[in-house]
Amino acid sequence: MNWITDNIVEIIGTLSGLLFLYLEIKQNKWLWPVGLLTSVMYIYVFFVAKLYADMSLQFYYVFISIYGWILWSRGKKQQEKELPVIQLNMSLSLKLIVASIAIYALIAFILVNFTDGSVPYWDAFTTALSIVATWMLARKILEQWLVWIVVNSVSLGLYIYKDLNFTAVLFFFYTTMAVVGYLQWKKDMLRSQAI
Repeated sequence: MNWITDNIVEIIGTLSGLLFLYLEIKQNKWLWPVGLLTSVMYIYVFFVAKLYADMSLQFYYVFISIYGWILWSRGKKQQEKELPVIQLNMSLSLKLIVASIAIYALIAFILVNFTDGSVPYWDAFTTALSIVATWMLARKILEQWLVWIVVNSVSLGLYIYKDLNFTAVLFFFYTTMAVVGYLQWKKDMLRSQAI
């Protein structure tokens, strides 16, 4: 019975994750409630797989989904219908790199010293970058897609290793579609700047 439950939850998470990705590429604000559903499913999946940082990340995704929904619903300024796509500047890039390193070090320390996590350093790596990339997504920063390409590629290998087959399929699509998302958002950004 547990195997059936585990797979059903993983399948629901995978399907809602694919819908999330589609909505993200289309810059549709409904990605946030769908992402919240995906996160709830993956709290369970990652707990069972002993990927504790990934599991904890899902709690962060629940809260960032609410934050993203609010930002995307009201736009950057009151007169804008939606938040515009922007590019990362050098100052913010450096801050995000430092934040990523600090988050990684903290998560790795916790996983190594206080859990029975099976791949603590890789789990910490993907989680730290995911935290930063999701914040970038909420702010509609174009380069978040580049961070996701790295995170999703590493996660794909991690989920194959952990025998999370449906999740591995999801992350194959996430990796591939992150390239598509980057190109689409860049095109949209350039078009809006030209107007």
